[in-house]
Amino acid sequence: MANQCFFCSQNLKKIDYKEVALLKRFISSQAKIIDPKHTGTCASHQRKLAKAIKRARFMALLPYTRS
Repeated sequence: MANQCFFCSQNLKKIDYKEVALLKRFISSQAKIIDPKHTGTCASHQRKLAKAIKRARFMALLPYTRS
């Protein structure tokens, strides 16, 4: 469990759905969004992260599931 939010420590205000490499760090091997207790993200950044991941899935940049 991380001590501080990754996005707060990097001083990132926006989470862009086109940054697939960054978003992949926060999805599991089954392509599910990882719980903030494990990633250490704060609530506001977790909401922005979830929205960015869902938007990237819709744009076919990330998979919905892995089989």
